[in-house]
Amino acid sequence: MTLELDQAAETFASAQDLTVGIEEEFAILDPTTLDLVPRFEELRDVARRDDPHLADHITGELISSEIEIISGAGADFHDALARQRDNRRRLFALVSERGAELGATGTHPWADYREQPIIDTEHYRRVEEGLRYVAWRNNSFSLHVHVGIRDADRAVRVCDRLRPLLPLLLAISANSPFVDGRDSGLASARTQIFTKSFPRCGVPDSFGGWDAYRRYIEFLVHTRSIVEYTQVWWSVRPHFAFGTVELRICDAQATSAESEALAALMVACIAQAARDLDEGRPLFDPEPRMIEENMWRAIRFGLDGRLIDLEKAEEYPATGAAERLAAWTEPVRAELGLEAVTVEGNGAQRQRRMLEAGASMEDVFAASVRETRESYPEEVPV
Repeated sequence: MTLELDQAAETFASAQDLTVGIEEEFAILDPTTLDLVPRFEELRDVARRDDPHLADHITGELISSEIEIISGAGADFHDALARQRDNRRRLFALVSERGAELGATGTHPWADYREQPIIDTEHYRRVEEGLRYVAWRNNSFSLHVHVGIRDADRAVRVCDRLRPLLPLLLAISANSPFVDGRDSGLASARTQIFTKSFPRCGVPDSFGGWDAYRRYIEFLVHTRSIVEYTQVWWSVRPHFAFGTVELRICDAQATSAESEALAALMVACIAQAARDLDEGRPLFDPEPRMIEENMWRAIRFGLDGRLIDLEKAEEYPATGAAERLAAWTEPVRAELGLEAVTVEGNGAQRQRRMLEAGASMEDVFAASVRETRESYPEEVPV
């Protein structure tokens, strides 16, 4: 691992600022029942035969009924988005040809996690062996964004600055009210079953720089807690292989418009945090227990509740989260050509309103799957 840590430092030293990667996770569904179906390996193998480009941009995520598309490293957000739109088009075409559907909610509403096979890779065999029930229970789907940050010390300090923002991004993205065949009462059940269950997950400590982060990884390795750095699942983390800061807090989004707007907001947050660091702006560094108060509110209520302004110790409506982030990121958004996010609601609210109006859970999920099918393959100018 010492060599890996040395290599990570070198990777960050040569990283280019503000490159962007987008990762979107989808549930693979039976088109008639909308149950989860374990067909990742089949779709991967067909892509390898018929569409090598797509094969290079899809990957497995724990269970065989999940598939992830990755943009690869774009020169900026617009380049990454163009790549991801092409990958989506290819993936949805392949899935349609093979008689399957894709879903994009943070959890599947009724699937039995006990029936979902883990994909057969060394990494996920290790995850299953190490975590057992915690891994089996984690049938969840999310949206991740990577942004290139030069210098490992700088990347860790950018992560420190993003910690208090994690609940805001979660509240905006919440899209998983249903799990295990019932209304969970939560806005993001995905966060509860993944972020609150996995070790080394959720809100990280503030490390202050690369030296402290490296000592932490070395401690985990020395004590045989981990064997690879990707077993550190913090909701924001420096990614050693890519030289990026990765935000991992958001639920998967039902529509392409929501996913793209959220990805743009996450890119802006990372870029603004780097700008603030470079310009010497003071670090607001609350204890994890303070941020956790907002995390719970975001998990439970999403945009229907109230969040806490941790600097002022005052509540505010969670609907103001996007406006606050937009105001803070305005300088870098102007430079990067990123639109401000206008949030009229999230997927959890949309689904629960349908349920409260008398629709069944099956009908609600079917409507979400239709939204996904109709929106993701669209060709929209960048």
